[in-house]
Amino acid sequence: MDEKNAHSAFMSALTTEHLVLQNAATATVSDAAARSSLYVFALSSSLVAISFTSRSPSIFVPFVAIVLPGLFLCGLLTIVRLIDTALENLRYLEGIARIRSYYRTLTPEAAKYFAVHHGRWPERQDEPSLEHGPLFALFTTSAGTVAIVNNMVAGVGAALLTGKLTGGRGWIGFPLAAGAVVMVTLTLAFVLYERWRFRAVNDTTARDEHNESHRPQSTQANSR
Repeated sequence: MDEKNAHSAFMSALTTEHLVLQNAATATVSDAAARSSLYVFALSSSLVAISFTSRSPSIFVPFVAIVLPGLFLCGLLTIVRLIDTALENLRYLEGIARIRSYYRTLTPEAAKYFAVHHGRWPERQDEPSLEHGPLFALFTTSAGTVAIVNNMVAGVGAALLTGKLTGGRGWIGFPLAAGAVVMVTLTLAFVLYERWRFRAVNDTTARDEHNESHRPQSTQANSR
């Protein structure tokens, strides 16, 4: 294959990969939206069912004891998967950024139209979601929103359990305090978990790039 045909084949493969990455990134957003909607639908349906059983204590207590743990478990699984899809989306965006960086080298006009300031993260570091800091950005993700709601469910369950154990006697602040402590603790655990997942992916990416840059040229040529 001569140089002209090789370059043409390479550009065809590159644009195809760009399209595949774009479609994959869109799929992660759709998946996150669907999973979030499924959790919210399960939560709203359960709340309606709980309201119907609230008039009968003999039914309300065992019903809540079954539904709330199930909802909380469903929320945990949803949160984990939402973080997975967010990390997948970041990987696809990084791939698109690498392809755009090659587009800029094609012609002087390409350098203008594919300039960094026309792109998005990770080419541009001024990501709008980071405007108020990385900690705040964690809570504005789909996983963060679901986590807050799910932690509220756990807090309500803890408050109801505390009230049941005390027999409804004493200061109402005890059940409320128990619910608040559970919610805050779970929220802190979510922040630590999400930061650990993102940091682990960043460390793996940096290590792979370091290993790739230090591979012998002969090995890279043979791998091609």
